[in-house]
Amino acid sequence: MLRADAASANMAGAAGGGPIDPAIVRRASEWMARLWSDSPSEADVAACAQWRAAHPDHERAWLRLQVMDIKLEQVAGPAVSRALLEAPSSGRRRALQALGLAIAAGGSALALRETDQWLAVTADYSTGTGEIREISLPDGTRVVLNTRTAIDVNFDASERRVVVKRGEILVTTAPDHPAAHRPFRVQSREGMVQALGTRFTLRQGDRLSHVAVFEGAVDVYPANAAGSGNGVVRVHSGERTVFSGERAEAPVAARESAAAWVRGTLVAENMRVADFLVELNRYRTGFVRCDPAVADLRVTGVFSVLDTDRALRNLMLGLPLAVTYRTPYWVTVHAKPSA
Repeated sequence: MLRADAASANMAGAAGGGPIDPAIVRRASEWMARLWSDSPSEADVAACAQWRAAHPDHERAWLRLQVMDIKLEQVAGPAVSRALLEAPSSGRRRALQALGLAIAAGGSALALRETDQWLAVTADYSTGTGEIREISLPDGTRVVLNTRTAIDVNFDASERRVVVKRGEILVTTAPDHPAAHRPFRVQSREGMVQALGTRFTLRQGDRLSHVAVFEGAVDVYPANAAGSGNGVVRVHSGERTVFSGERAEAPVAARESAAAWVRGTLVAENMRVADFLVELNRYRTGFVRCDPAVADLRVTGVFSVLDTDRALRNLMLGLPLAVTYRTPYWVTVHAKPSA
């Protein structure tokens, strides 16, 4: 690993040449994570060197990752770098992927600390793209993390709290010890949801939080609504709502199929193709583009989110659509050519 005494010799070359294909940066991060593992083999070292030499952009991506590592140490301090070096290989891999994505976007170490990728690296629990994971909390509550989700868990003498930093969770609460009787709360950027013996989902959107309740009820507390007349909103079983920091919308009917992702499926019910692809893309590395000419076609069916290529093939079975793969990371769905 390069350090500050070698950084100046590589900084100019790593910074030049303009943007790098994100797929190349991602691959560089995978190679670096492999070499950061506890026991990289000589074959790994040789294969990495061969990959770096295969194209100038490969070497540029490699150098940018190393330079970003140096910048991160300068910004965050040696303790952070030591934590990454001593972390399990999966944690180092996520950290390098975060570095790589920041580089691909032209970011800096300062900007990196505010990205969703960095939030995932530093979270108590997280999932990668396409990963669905169930955990059990100390009180017996079960939490299922959807794709690209990161949460922190804070239990103390007064409450049980899960902080959703990004993504979506399904919570099935367990009763607390009778002597403690601590409320169970889930916090998002927009506010807080308090469970009333329940099973519910919370999804952190770009500007809104989405809640759907399947058993029991929850109270929704928008963060900035105190004293505004738009305070607590109760959401009962079979209902859903969205809320901002200022207010929660009146609850409307929710479908159990909204939590089908727990079983690895996406249920589309008369859904616009454009909206379907946005949802499917959450489970896929890369980008799925929808041709505007087919955006308003409607799709109904059950699709796998664990195999998004199969989901795209099944989409073509029911609609006059075609899928073009420019690369595995850049896919376009468009009208099927006329015979």
